[in-house]
Amino acid sequence: IVTAVASGGGLVQAGESLRLTCTVSGFNFAVYTMGWFRQAPGKGREAVACITHENIKGSSDAVKGRFTISRDNTRNTLYLEMNMLKPEDTATYYCAAYTYANLGSCLGRVQYWGQGTQVTVSS
Repeated sequence: IVTAVASGGGLVQAGESLRLTCTVSGFNFAVYTMGWFRQAPGKGREAVACITHENIKGSSDAVKGRFTISRDNTRNTLYLEMNMLKPEDTATYYCAAYTYANLGSCLGRVQYWGQGTQVTVSS
């Protein structure tokens, strides 16, 4: 059974930081390109950042320089360090395991989705 449990979301003020964590089981995490997506109310799901099994990273222009994706293959865990948060970062954040991904856009085909964690940034 595949599980991907995201945590670390919460309510913060603009300019503050959060660290999201996604712990997975049921598939070989170490060989997958992984990523984070987000979905704001009334909007479509947006790719945020991605990382290959060799730690090559990509991110969207909206978060470049503020968010950092990383992974620990020994713990089957994916992270998203989010700094200088803005109200427009408010969304439900999802981790994902790709079948393939374009590192320039972090778009691709997702094989597994995690459940979301809510991030709310107040102004």
